[in-house]
Amino acid sequence: MKEKILITVKTYPTLSRKYAELVCTAGVNESGEWRRIYPVRFRQLLDGQKYRKFQWIEAEIEKSGIDCRPESYTIVCEESLRILGKPLTTKNKWFARREAFLNKVPVHNDLTAIIQAAHQNGLSLAVFKPFEWMKFTYEPVEGEWDAKKLAILEAQRRQLHLFKDETTLAEELKVVRKLPYKFSYQFKDVRGKETKLMIEDWEIGALYWKCLRSSRGDEAEAVCKVKMKYWDEFVLSKRFSPALILGTTLEYHNKKAPNPFVIIGVLAPPLDLQQRLL
Repeated sequence: MKEKILITVKTYPTLSRKYAELVCTAGVNESGEWRRIYPVRFRQLLDGQKYRKFQWIEAEIEKSGIDCRPESYTIVCEESLRILGKPLTTKNKWFARREAFLNKVPVHNDLTAIIQAAHQNGLSLAVFKPFEWMKFTYEPVEGEWDAKKLAILEAQRRQLHLFKDETTLAEELKVVRKLPYKFSYQFKDVRGKETKLMIEDWEIGALYWKCLRSSRGDEAEAVCKVKMKYWDEFVLSKRFSPALILGTTLEYHNKKAPNPFVIIGVLAPPLDLQQRLL
């Protein structure tokens, strides 16, 4: 079926042993129903197909045959993917984004309830608003990709070299840098349940590399700048009404893990007391 989808989630690229470099994409259709589109080899899309967050796209999609999560779909044919206009503006306190997205989806505050719903395969994507924000943390992690996953990209390069020139291949199959830090939010839900979840949003990864450049390679300074954005500005300033987009990972969704969710998007609409949501 052909459907219009407002992109609200793009995760930081990861390497997959099956699909090479992947980006998890999610959004809502015109009725406010969630759609997860996976797999997407984002950097191998044509320039006119590379969508941004809060941008409408249209594509021929079908329910995934290998992913049981209710919102998971695949693009039938990459050629069917096209961008519809510019990203929705943030003007007038996110009016356009609220109308197309935030006012059409449930905003949850009970983490236990959505975990139970995920265990019953009732959902795997949700907007969640913490009852109490506790802290923002960052921890160093391995800074290099798994060698087996890197080998897949090299195999792709050898396979495709007959059909594409080396310059094109180098750009499409260039390995995205692995983030050397794990960023997380710690919060409480409406029941007082305390949780710490990792942030896998594309934007936090891009922000880290930008901050590292502006800090002249000083990692300690760079992560402090990231924290200033995601904690001091979004939470402590009280100028925004932050919320999270949560998504389950397929592995932990199927295993019914105690908490199968990670943070796949961070929303920071400006505080507007006249708005019903967020």
